[in-house]
Amino acid sequence: MSARKAILSLLIVLALVASHFSQARLNHDRETLGLTRTAIISNAPPILAFTTVALGGFRGLIANALWIRTTELQEDGKYFEAVQLADWITKLQPHFTTVWVHQAWNMAYNISVKFPSPEDRWLWVQRGLELLRDEGLRYNPHEVMMYRELGWIFQHKMGAYLDDAHLTYKARWAQRMEEVLPGGRPDYAVLLQPTTPAASNRVDVLVQRYKLLPAVMKEVDEKYGPLEWRLPEAHAVYWGYRGLAECKKESDRAPLRRVVFQSMLTTFQRGRIFTNIASQTIELGPNLNIVANASRAYEDMIAADDKMGDHFAKGHRNFLRDAVYFLYTANREREASQWWEYCKKKYAADLGEQMAMTVEQFAVARVSEDANETSPDRIKAVITGLLTQAFVALANGDEDRGEALLRLGTKVHDNYQGRTTNKSMQQRIPLAPLNDYKLEVLRDMLAPSDDVNPAFQAALRTRFNLPADFGTPKTNAVPQIPFRRN
Repeated sequence: MSARKAILSLLIVLALVASHFSQARLNHDRETLGLTRTAIISNAPPILAFTTVALGGFRGLIANALWIRTTELQEDGKYFEAVQLADWITKLQPHFTTVWVHQAWNMAYNISVKFPSPEDRWLWVQRGLELLRDEGLRYNPHEVMMYRELGWIFQHKMGAYLDDAHLTYKARWAQRMEEVLPGGRPDYAVLLQPTTPAASNRVDVLVQRYKLLPAVMKEVDEKYGPLEWRLPEAHAVYWGYRGLAECKKESDRAPLRRVVFQSMLTTFQRGRIFTNIASQTIELGPNLNIVANASRAYEDMIAADDKMGDHFAKGHRNFLRDAVYFLYTANREREASQWWEYCKKKYAADLGEQMAMTVEQFAVARVSEDANETSPDRIKAVITGLLTQAFVALANGDEDRGEALLRLGTKVHDNYQGRTTNKSMQQRIPLAPLNDYKLEVLRDMLAPSDDVNPAFQAALRTRFNLPADFGTPKTNAVPQIPFRRN
């Protein structure tokens, strides 16, 4: 028995020695394969740091306990304490993607809406972005879910209109981007090869603070732009594009493609910033320079997704119809005609009676499609609405859009008059001359009011060479409103 015990004891010693010499190799392989989860926890209480090291593989148990406590704190309204625990959870499980995604989403969506102040909400949305962009991707640079969630916060939380504070989010983000990308349009020659300290500093801020790589931005702009980088949608496209580059499986591409093409659609609809002199506010208008790239993004989705191809094709058809209408109202008739012919060629079976329409007929029908053909009140509402938009655009210096809206208002008026050629109908459902509506709209816009900005009224008078008292009850002047500036 003693010999047997000696042999077993020797075997145990040899096994311990062998494990000692193999441990270094095992540790190296764990690091190489990304199996080690030993991120150092900073700013944690000593007892937590000690317990983490002592328990080693039981770190998940600690994280579970913290998850439970975080939920309790959040339910009690103790958001700052909950966020501190959430920070420790991400340190305990730095390579568990769901942890980062959930915590960022929780801050941007759940906690933010608990605060009535838009500025307070913005702080929480910003913190959710930073958690994913600055910390989560540092540990998980190849996790496509992280890119998708980051793009979604830009696209949906900041870019959409669902949150009451969305204008604050847009304004604050635009301010930050204006500091590094003046005018919202990057000068890639300077960003890619900075030659001055100011340019080098700007690149450092883009890369270090916002994780925006100029070379990738240039690729995104060439493929999907030109984008307005002061708006959230441009950054949704950017992070979706970055995520697509990390995809290894086709199933991972679909959510990122949706982020890209949905953001492209929003960029087309309201991807341009301009100043409204009347209200002294920043407003959004359509970015008509991306029609071709937005259409291509739709077609890429149709080709890549067999199951949803028909659904995306319907969206593409509607997008093309919108593009034709927007281009026409922006005085870009040649492009509108080209895209209208493309739409008719591609979706002939779905357009029905519209197949026989010219681009002008389609635009007029589109703007008055909700107006009853025998309802002059509704037609007047459409006409005066178009004239109001036209005068605002002209006063703001947007000549092409203003003149196109004036022309469209004229076409709607003429179209109605053409449908009521019968003398009896004209007497029963009359429509005033178009110039009367122009004067009516201008008088309303130039009437003294606390709600109207004087600078806007001055710009409007200058644009149409109107007397200073035009719009007051005393004036009897009835000038003709010119179609174009003389």
